[in-house]
Amino acid sequence: MKMLRFRKDGETMWGWLMGEAHVTPMRKLGGEAASEVYPLADVELLPPADPSKIVCVGRNYTDHIKEMGHSFGEELPQEPGLFLKAPNTLLPSGATLPYPGWTSELHYEGELAAVIGQTARNVSEEEALGYVLGYTNALDITARDKQKSDLQWIRAKSADGFLPLGPVLETELDPTNVYVRTWVNDELRQEASTSLMIFPVARVISYISSFMTLEPGDVVLTGTPSGVGPLEPGDRVRVEVSGVGAPLELTIG
Repeated sequence: MKMLRFRKDGETMWGWLMGEAHVTPMRKLGGEAASEVYPLADVELLPPADPSKIVCVGRNYTDHIKEMGHSFGEELPQEPGLFLKAPNTLLPSGATLPYPGWTSELHYEGELAAVIGQTARNVSEEEALGYVLGYTNALDITARDKQKSDLQWIRAKSADGFLPLGPVLETELDPTNVYVRTWVNDELRQEASTSLMIFPVARVISYISSFMTLEPGDVVLTGTPSGVGPLEPGDRVRVEVSGVGAPLELTIG
């Protein structure tokens, strides 16, 4: 089932998607629908997460490792390589992101995102997916030049609007073999199955929870496949994870 987070008459709420054009609010998150039904045209869609933190996996597809110029010889990474994005990065689908004046290498990275539904601490890999509320499309925007030049990745990864997310959260998805696809100006740039991940989603969540408590609403980005590249003002980006439904869309201003 598909969930939406939205704002109506100044109130932020969650709801179930009804067909393709309506949403009905929930009495509580993940619970029964209320009696009201709103046309999507009458609500403001928000990113389908309200995180305290956003934990991201880097270099989780071997082809992406190679295209970034990193060598791992005959050994694949033994543990997920993690970094954080701040909650201020969240941007709803359909938004416009102004091209920042302080970077000349704004890059796209399409990904599958998992939104946590229950407090997760020291969970096993076998249990991990049971702590997920749902899955959605994500676009990890990166200032590649600042990722290389800055001491830490705060500016490169956590600038305002650097994580478009949504528009829907799919609660019934098996994340082990879905396709992540990214288009720029209707040209397919990225396409890979999550079955090619070095560290599957369940292992990533279990690993994070071994040292950091994941709270309801937190977001886990699971890594991007090969095909990342630069963006220019006026570009239109679309990310689609098969099985999630409506694609994520972004315009670069």
